[in-house]
Order: sequence, then structure tokens, then C-alpha cells
Amino acid sequence: MAIDAIRPRVVADFWCAVLGWRIVDEDDGFSSIAPHDGSGPSIDVCPVPEHKTVKNRLHFDLRADGVSTADELERLLALGARRTDVGQGEGVSWVVLSDPEGNEFCLLSRSVQDVEDQE
Repeated sequence: MAIDAIRPRVVADFWCAVLGWRIVDEDDGFSSIAPHDGSGPSIDVCPVPEHKTVKNRLHFDLRADGVSTADELERLLALGARRTDVGQGEGVSWVVLSDPEGNEFCLLSRSVQDVEDQE
């Protein structure tokens, strides 16, 4: 997966804080982030010259893990996320946010524990 950014390190640092990951490689303005244990996918944050202009066609959906969704929202906002309107309307069960460069992502209403309890 890749995220385009004018300031790749700023965006990489934001997503590392959100996901609890780390930067695993930097080269020529590119930053690659991944879980601390090296498992799972990585995300490359790639330098581009232009600002984001339209809604992302692909985005991350996050769930709170070990805390309430309200607490997770507060944490994400403190890290620099912003509430974002993409036309989601009133009464939806998720919150649309964006990273420091405007890339949208969603915080879903049910936590990881809520989902596990229903399985």
C-alpha cells in the first residue's frame, strides 16, 4: 500500500503514531512504515508534488482496540487527525477523519472487543 504526500515524513510519523508502527526504511524522500515485529503489510509514504484534490478511492477503516471508540477518537484528534466531511450525512455509525495531508480514513463505531464479543 502507498500513501502520496507532499511531506512524507510528517504523514509517516502520523500513521506510525496512529497504528503503533515504526519507520523501517527511508530513501530519497520515501518512508516505509510497518509493525514493530515485522509482521503484516507495510505502507510506503511517497513524495508527490501536488496536493490531494478529491476524495480518496481507497481508505483505512480503524477500530478502537482496548479503549472506547470515543477515547480512540480523542486520541486520533490529539495526534493531528481532523474531522472530515465527504458527504457521509447525518446519523452514520462511523467518523470520517483525515490525516495531516487530507487523506481520509474512518473510525468505526464498534471496537475490536465489540466485534470479538459478537463472534
